[in-house]
Amino acid sequence: MAGTDRSKGGEAPAGPVVILVEPQLGENIGTAARAMLNCGLTELRLVRPRDGWPNAKALAAASGADAVVENARVFDSTEAAIADLNRVYATTARHRGMIKAVVTPRQAATEMRAASARGERVGVLFGPERTGLVNDDIPLADTILQVPLNAAYSSLNLAQAVLIVGYEWFQARDGTLPRELVTNETRPATKAELLNFFTHLEQELDDCGFLRHTDKRPSMVRNIRNLFQRADLTEQEIRTLHGIIKELAHERVRRRRRPG
Repeated sequence: MAGTDRSKGGEAPAGPVVILVEPQLGENIGTAARAMLNCGLTELRLVRPRDGWPNAKALAAASGADAVVENARVFDSTEAAIADLNRVYATTARHRGMIKAVVTPRQAATEMRAASARGERVGVLFGPERTGLVNDDIPLADTILQVPLNAAYSSLNLAQAVLIVGYEWFQARDGTLPRELVTNETRPATKAELLNFFTHLEQELDDCGFLRHTDKRPSMVRNIRNLFQRADLTEQEIRTLHGIIKELAHERVRRRRRPG
């Protein structure tokens, strides 16, 4: 899904180190780097990449995340790759029979944010594409990170796994509103404006006889008000509705005055 806007550059927020243990294909490293940069993650470490490093296929697959690939560091062992980190999460779909805390990516993101705020360095281990992390890698991590998926089929490719973890990290600090009313040149209506509209509308509904049943009037008024409350009306829309009601009322009076 395209959507790059290079005018919105600037420094990416400090995030967890992504550590790929024995990645097999350069293309997978490149797509993982692309997933990282989508979420503002820039530090990539590789442990014994199968096809060697640097890898032209990784750069080609990165689709613009060149800096992540070019600055990737290579290590001979997982121990060396995590040596300077304070906290490490291991991604795996299996517990491997170990007694270890297991968290979702969302919970891990919250914990990683808190650790980073304390000045700690955090890393996330991802295993080889075919087998995942080996048993000896799991004890090196503090916590297992497991993505809750379909229990009958929870297979992810490397870039997908990196993207899910990175996305939760990004969302844990992103200020983007989950829902927003775009009002353009106007603004959301105030409650005073909305109540004034209700008074106008209900007066005309009384005059035309729509609210003539006294016993039903309270519930009908509540339903009508709820209808307009859900609409998230703007100041301009309120004025338009006032105009509509006024015109309809004027037309009703004019019809009454017509002879015959």
